[in-house]
Amino acid sequence: MEWSFLGATLFNLGMNLLYTLVALFMGILVLKFIDKKILTNIDIEQELKSNNLAVAIFSSTVLLVVALIICFGLRG
Repeated sequence: MEWSFLGATLFNLGMNLLYTLVALFMGILVLKFIDKKILTNIDIEQELKSNNLAVAIFSSTVLLVVALIICFGLRG
């Protein structure tokens, strides 16, 4: 195996990992924004602690949508 191929593969792996972490971080920030600004009457963190399944599904959906938007945006 050539070193240039291995280097390119490791570089692509590193970039994909970085994009994943950026998408996760941005998703959490957007979820916090929605919690504080839009849903002022509902405390998402407290509802998650009390095992509210609907809030858990909503939160995970928001994170997935934001992650998809960021990933497709970074692909160009």
